[in-house]
Amino acid sequence: MMEQGLLHLYWGDGKGKTTAAMGLALRMAGRGRPVVVAQFLKGADSGERPALARLPQVTLLPVPERVKFLFAMTEEERQQEVRRARELLARAKQAAADPNCGLVVLDEVCDGVNAGLLPLAELLSLLDCARAEVVLTGRDPAAELVKRADYVTRFQKEKHPFDRGIPARIG
Repeated sequence: MMEQGLLHLYWGDGKGKTTAAMGLALRMAGRGRPVVVAQFLKGADSGERPALARLPQVTLLPVPERVKFLFAMTEEERQQEVRRARELLARAKQAAADPNCGLVVLDEVCDGVNAGLLPLAELLSLLDCARAEVVLTGRDPAAELVKRADYVTRFQKEKHPFDRGIPARIG
C-alpha cells in the first residue's frame, strides 16, 4: 500500500494562513519535490503567485485576474465561480493522488466549502485518495476536516490594522 501524505489545516480569522501554506510549499520545492497550488476565491493579483511561479517545482493552477467578493457577485458570476472552483478541485485531486507529488495546497478551500462553491463531500473525496501532503487554509473548517487533520494550527486575530480602517497594502 502506498504511503498517504499528512493533512495540514491552517484556519482562523488571523493573518498568515496563506503565508504559512506557501512557506510549506517553499520547503517542499526546496527539497526538489513537486508542489501544486490551488487557490479558491483569489485572483492572480495575490502577491505570493509571482514568487512561486519562479520555482520550477511549483505548479500554480490558473485563477482569474481578479475575483470579486462573493457578496458583490451577480448570480451568474457566482455560478461561474462554482464551476471554476469545482474544476480547480478536480485538478487538485489528480495532483493529490499522484505519488510523485510532494504537496498540494488548497488555499481558502474552507471558505469555498462554507460559501457553497464546493461540496464538502468532494473535498473529502480528494483527501481519501491523497498520496501527497495536503494543506487546507481558510476560516471555520468543517468539523470533519478538523477531525481528519494531522496538523491543526489556528490563527487567531488579536489586533489588525484593518480594524482601524487601514486597508491591505501591497507586499
